[in-house]
Amino acid sequence: MSFIDTVKNAVNPSTIDSFKANIGKHGGLAPQNRFAVIMTPPQASLLNFDLQGIVASLLTKTFDPMSIINDPRDVALLCESCSLPGRQITTVDHTDFRQTTKRPNGYFNEDITFVFHLTNDYYMKKVFDKWSGMIIDQESYKLNYKANYVSDVIIQQLDQNNVPIYGVKLKNAFPTTIQTIELNNASSDTTQRLSVTMAYDDFEPEGA
Repeated sequence: MSFIDTVKNAVNPSTIDSFKANIGKHGGLAPQNRFAVIMTPPQASLLNFDLQGIVASLLTKTFDPMSIINDPRDVALLCESCSLPGRQITTVDHTDFRQTTKRPNGYFNEDITFVFHLTNDYYMKKVFDKWSGMIIDQESYKLNYKANYVSDVIIQQLDQNNVPIYGVKLKNAFPTTIQTIELNNASSDTTQRLSVTMAYDDFEPEGA
């Protein structure tokens, strides 16, 4: 096929119409900014027992009675970005009759990084500080039992109507890295964010 024919093929209206029809047949393109995160830290309480934070909000006259209740939806609303997990098949080289081929021998999953908006009460920072403190005691340096610090995390892709169309469950997830938070006098028009990387045992598809 000549170059001219290739160009004609690319701009052929019938090809564009076929592409649009194919997209429509599958419900449209998935938007990147529609997602939900369902995360409940271990031993999470429905009541907020952060007395220092409550007193500080009373002193600054920013106290909201609803802040006493820990709403699980807060995590989803404050999550700015994350990713659906990837999986890599590991291989070993196998030589047979002078030809080397790759043979699969297992797989590993990528860690997931979540980015959260930080509110003036540093809600998400306190959540993960408490969670990380449950993994290793900072005073005795003793490791806790795994069952006490892991929790399943669900990540869902939503459509334009915020209906889940795909999801995965991170099984036995826990935070491994809580990134530093930068303070800068020159950054007057930006807000704080917290990046947290989480490891997990495995993931599986999670229905709507």
